[in-house]
Amino acid sequence: MVKWRNDEWIALLLILPAVLYVLILAFIPALQSVYGSFSTLRAHNTIYNYQFVIGTFGLSPIVNTFIVTASALGLQFFIGFVVASLLSKPFKGREAFSAILFLPFGVATIVTAVIFHDIFSSYGGYANTMLKLLGGHAIDWTGSFGTSLLITVLADSWKNTPIVSLILLAGMTTIPPDLYSQAMVDGAGTFQRFFRITLPNLAPFIAIALMIRGISEFNIFAIAQDGLFPHPLLTTMTYSLFDIVNPHPSYASATILLAFVLIFAFFVMLYRSRSSKVS
Repeated sequence: MVKWRNDEWIALLLILPAVLYVLILAFIPALQSVYGSFSTLRAHNTIYNYQFVIGTFGLSPIVNTFIVTASALGLQFFIGFVVASLLSKPFKGREAFSAILFLPFGVATIVTAVIFHDIFSSYGGYANTMLKLLGGHAIDWTGSFGTSLLITVLADSWKNTPIVSLILLAGMTTIPPDLYSQAMVDGAGTFQRFFRITLPNLAPFIAIALMIRGISEFNIFAIAQDGLFPHPLLTTMTYSLFDIVNPHPSYASATILLAFVLIFAFFVMLYRSRSSKVS
């Protein structure tokens, strides 16, 4: 029989609240969502919810969700990498610069939606006012899928780019400066140092940043739900089910599971393609 020491019991008690938190607020709701997606008011163990989601909305919300996710991730990674590169080097005013850049991350999502609603409103918005002052014409920012998608990506990226920058900055601080000095002595140029030193060492941090933000991008709701975006322009799967989420949560559960299945299938195909290239 294994006897536990006092320090082991103390360690167990210290992590117990975290375990209970994850179990109660993550695993149990997840299992309930899985069960609910295969249940209706009249039957259990049915795929009616999945047939309803696909039959009612088709593939358009799913495609739009992937477009929003890919666009936002690309923009956030590009800007985040540039910001992290700037902050990784000492310069005068870096503290104030970083404080200003990281400020949007503390802004509530619904507040971000309201801010961009005021900026890109078709009537009296700041963007159109500036265009008129410069001699241009006002733009109906909600009149097409492309402009609505652009505003959605800009609003989401403005708020969430700081966390990407912070993760990448943490990764850059772990790279020994001696590697760059030795590479420069050996005659390595800027691009060679970037692709042979920076990217390989940042790979784990890039994966973490993209994974965290990628999962969150599939849950964009408040920004799309704001009055700035017309209902026919379904920008996300979550938004497309806005009118029926409350009375029919099982539809939302089915949508979430469909999203995870698609993501899992994408990564499986990506992994197999890379494995075939290596072999």
